[in-house]
Amino acid sequence: MSVDLDAIACYYRIHALPGAPPEPARFAILRRCLPRFAELFARHGVRATFFVVGADLEDDAEGRAALAALARAGHELASHTHTHPYDFIRLGAGAIAEEIDRAHAAIAACAGTPPVGFRAPGYDISAEAIEALQARGYRYDSSVFPSAAYYGAKAVVMGAMRLIGRKSGSVLGRPAVLRAPLGPYRPSLTDPYRAGGAADGILEIPIAVTRRARLPVIGTSLIVAPAILRRWMVATALREPLFNLELHGIDLCDAAADDIPPELVARQPDLRRPLAHKLAAIEETIAAARAAGAQFATLAEAAARA
Repeated sequence: MSVDLDAIACYYRIHALPGAPPEPARFAILRRCLPRFAELFARHGVRATFFVVGADLEDDAEGRAALAALARAGHELASHTHTHPYDFIRLGAGAIAEEIDRAHAAIAACAGTPPVGFRAPGYDISAEAIEALQARGYRYDSSVFPSAAYYGAKAVVMGAMRLIGRKSGSVLGRPAVLRAPLGPYRPSLTDPYRAGGAADGILEIPIAVTRRARLPVIGTSLIVAPAILRRWMVATALREPLFNLELHGIDLCDAAADDIPPELVARQPDLRRPLAHKLAAIEETIAAARAAGAQFATLAEAAARA
């Protein structure tokens, strides 16, 4: 289980909302949602991977302390770049390296150990970024999300926004991701969506999708899908050797209690679900995994076993 700790400001950029989130919502992910994940995982004996945005550690001492405590408790802190630029792979080699290096330093200082895993903003990765990570000793990347349903929905939403004069801050990646392997693989040095890397090279751990329809098995779909569909997707994912369940900090957001602005709530269907519903969906998934005999591991541990 992994949690991407994207700040509320990231969702403002996705939906092209003007300005910045108001102060109460600015730190909601690390100060409000992260403790809920910590309590949930502690209650179920789960050690997870948290993908951290480096700049958030500099801006929020309270959030930094909470993440340091999670690292001491055995959770993994991995890199989600320094500033979460959705156009990360388009920045050029120098800026890509800077995003990786600044986040690396901030996360290492917080966790007491350097990160070995990476996830790109918006699930968009390139051979150049993989090469930079490999040169810095990263053991795995978990950016590939080969879901046709997710890719198609994202394209439609971004296109519709353009038609009404709104430009999303998100980026639509290459459709080549849809042919990527579904299980862990060593990516080719020229194409991150094909296997072919060296046996001692960086490992790609794709985010879970169903095998045939490639439906996304992530926190958002667990929360908004009808219960019967959610249970089928989870059961399908649990038949694979590795179920890489990706969540987001916002998945345990209580829109009212966490002071989330109504203009964002109107655009995020998951924010309109009660917190109790979200917790129940994730807890049901954990219970299903245990019943299936699954072992919980951080992504670094999973990569070491591959």
